Amino acid sequence: MFSIEHEFDATVVTLVDEGESPLQEDVIVSTFEECVTVEQFDPRTEDTQKVTLSIAQMRDLIAAVTLPEGVYSRTDD
Repeated sequence: MFSIEHEFDATVVTLVDEGESPLQEDVIVSTFEECVTVEQFDPRTEDTQKVTLSIAQMRDLIAAVTLPEGVYSRTDD
């Protein structure tokens, strides 16, 4: 299950783990004009872990999901 919310300066997607145990904590993806952040609460450390990707890195990640193993360079057309 997931939700999409449009806030003033970001689009926020929350991914909820469902199904068989063990379930993972929710993942929150926030898309801003200049970057994308991915956050997840870590119950072991009781802290939220956050990764920030540039828009170019996010585009590379999206492209990589459907490609076979290898090294690639993405160009904008």
